[in-house]
Amino acid sequence: MSEQMTISARPSPLANWRQYITYLGFVLIFVFFSATLYDKGFLDPGNLLNILRQTAMISIMSVAMTYVLASGEIDLSIGMVAGLASLVAAVAMDAYGPFAGVAAGLATGIVVGLINGILTTRVGIPSFLATLAMMGIARGTAMWMTKTKSVPILDDNYIWLFGGGNLGPIPVLVLWTLLFAIVGHVVLRKTTFGRRVLATGGSETAARYSGLNTRNVKLAVLIISSVAACVAGMLYAGRLHSGRFQLGEGDELSVIAAAVLGGTSLFGGRGTVIGSIVGSLMIGVINNGLLLMGLEYSQQLIARGIIIIVAVAISQSRK
Repeated sequence: MSEQMTISARPSPLANWRQYITYLGFVLIFVFFSATLYDKGFLDPGNLLNILRQTAMISIMSVAMTYVLASGEIDLSIGMVAGLASLVAAVAMDAYGPFAGVAAGLATGIVVGLINGILTTRVGIPSFLATLAMMGIARGTAMWMTKTKSVPILDDNYIWLFGGGNLGPIPVLVLWTLLFAIVGHVVLRKTTFGRRVLATGGSETAARYSGLNTRNVKLAVLIISSVAACVAGMLYAGRLHSGRFQLGEGDELSVIAAAVLGGTSLFGGRGTVIGSIVGSLMIGVINNGLLLMGLEYSQQLIARGIIIIVAVAISQSRK
């Protein structure tokens, strides 16, 4: 009798169907565009690879945003920090070479992340406001340092490694995405730090009473977010052969939408890196499909806003 009760009490795989809704949605959207745009080259291998290239930077930043949101915070500066890092790396590279450029780009992320983290965890400014202010500071700094001019990148090795190269038929940008996806997933699911991030976002008070230094956890995830943004910015610069202050502009919306669509809660305590990658690809497929349909950029922005609304609704339904 007890065995029968145990079997009957076991939840059906369909009971938690909401956790698969992102993957189902991605498949349905992909099938829809495949059926309606097959004569416009949607399924062409070159177009599919282009989608992967275009979404790589969003995917990388969405991995970091997964940690930020799962800890109960948010980072609105991530897009503008990417633009700032692209310029810092380009300027340093022009003066001192590629190694100095990469080091300067990463250092930018560490400094910005530290400022965001200190303002949030030590000064007590909500991360929404702290990173919103940093968004403006990063954009203003990027515009001021080169007087809104782009800075060309001429180093072929940098261009190949950071966005412009291919390893056989596979774009290097795809390899960068896979690297961040694998490391991000393993750290979040298999390490003590990942468990601390989820515990902090799930109940900060309970985590603090259990001896967890939640302020340090939040400081760490905000630094991770800014460093990931700088990597994305350097990839933008490598792909486009120049650093520009406009790079990453508006990406924070797509990054947050990708993470939330993938199953990361806006309220903290739950996050999935793989889901964030799928959410990013979903947005990329939608943007590409709308472009092939002939919609203007303004109409694509409307569609992106609708995606964000849907993402929030899904997040609330999973709470």
